[in-house]
Amino acid sequence: MKTRRTQTIERTRLVPHTVDGETELVLDRETIEVPAPPRDWDQLVRTAVTIGAIVLVTASLVWTTASIGDLLAAVTVTVVAYAAAIAFDASWIMCMAVEWLLRYDPARAKAAQRAGRWALAVSMGAVFAHGYIYSEWVIGVVGALVSGLAKGGWSMAMRVHARPLDDRTQQWVAKRRAAVDGQLAMIPIRRELQRGQALVEAEQRSIVADSGSVGSTDPGQSGSSVAGPDRTVTPIDRKTLTTKDAVRIAWEDGIRDRTDVIREVSRQLGRPASPDTVDRYLRDHQRTA
Repeated sequence: MKTRRTQTIERTRLVPHTVDGETELVLDRETIEVPAPPRDWDQLVRTAVTIGAIVLVTASLVWTTASIGDLLAAVTVTVVAYAAAIAFDASWIMCMAVEWLLRYDPARAKAAQRAGRWALAVSMGAVFAHGYIYSEWVIGVVGALVSGLAKGGWSMAMRVHARPLDDRTQQWVAKRRAAVDGQLAMIPIRRELQRGQALVEAEQRSIVADSGSVGSTDPGQSGSSVAGPDRTVTPIDRKTLTTKDAVRIAWEDGIRDRTDVIREVSRQLGRPASPDTVDRYLRDHQRTA
């Protein structure tokens, strides 16, 4: 009779333990033998296919670099020639990486597939040209097929790992991805707007400061306030400032237009003000005016 494989595991549980009449829950550890799960041959084969594809891609990259590098070295510096030769296979390898990342978005992955095929064709053509120039066209053909086999091996590996989605699920994924991508896109946009708003406010403060310094040279104008409220007073504490107080300050500064009031209140509060709340307090001042 065949003995079934087992594996040793440790189980822990809380059990009551009493010392001197005091009971506490402590961990009780127990080592037991349980049947081992059957070997997952599918996963082993999938892993072997992936490793094989990586080996093929690595061999192709080395061969193509050596072949095209030797071809280019005839007209340029050897180091530069071999560095440039890496780009031939690296191009379609990069396209395959992009195709892998976009495996759940077939529409966007098609561009990477087309670019990868063109890059592979260019790479194979360059390898064949190397053999043809040295009158070894058979070696050139065989060497060019190395890249083709590597590309085919990696394509098969991607098919093994692929998880095709039905049409409705694909649409659901596309909509959710679009929503998340929109939120991610708004992060740098908000930062850009905040930087722009900070520059605008700094420019406005600079203009007000320049206007105040020019007006102060005339003693007769010291009591007037052409440029708006006096900016020499103690700055308002935004943490304790309420919307009602901000509307009152704007009203006292002579601001009457609703849009200007909302903008001024938002500036004083340091955050966007609620238009409805501003309208309510603004109507109170209009009635008492």
